[in-house]
Amino acid sequence: MTPDRRLSAGLVVGGLAGLVASAVLLIERINLAQDSDYVPSCSINPIISCGSVMESAQASLLGFPNPLIGVAAFPIVVATGAALLAGGRLARWYWLGLQAGVSAALALVMWLAFQSLYRIGALCPYCMVVWAVVIPLFWYVTLHNLKSGAFGEAAASSRVTAAVRAWHAPLLLAAYLLVLVLITIQFWAYWSTLL
Repeated sequence: MTPDRRLSAGLVVGGLAGLVASAVLLIERINLAQDSDYVPSCSINPIISCGSVMESAQASLLGFPNPLIGVAAFPIVVATGAALLAGGRLARWYWLGLQAGVSAALALVMWLAFQSLYRIGALCPYCMVVWAVVIPLFWYVTLHNLKSGAFGEAAASSRVTAAVRAWHAPLLLAAYLLVLVLITIQFWAYWSTLL
């Protein structure tokens, strides 16, 4: 199951972007833990405030800072993309494992986005970089697995798969637009004071 070079490069670039955002967020979190008066570089105003997000219970979902998950997982994505760019072929079980990973990442990102918007009431720019990376990683790994037959031949040859592949870019854009609309609506009272 060899994907095209765009997916391979996307895994490398997306994985690196996610890794950098996670690492910076982890450093900011460590600085905040060491000094309660520390103001993270991404705390810009009442809405764009990493500090508010980092100090929430949701920031340590599994009992340790969430960015550790990204620091551990994104190198796997980068290594996968690099192996593919070097001509490697990955077994079906590997692609299904990668699918499980990006699916779990998407579920976590969706939960964290909901928490940021509707419970914490603040946005973290580094977190949003991770959101922006995970969405296409999930989307294009899923499309590859559908097309390549990793989910079975029936899925590979279905009309739904063909339609989703044909409309992959507009559907991805719709996901980003949905997030932007939700952010705009939720924080409109603040944004409108800036106009």
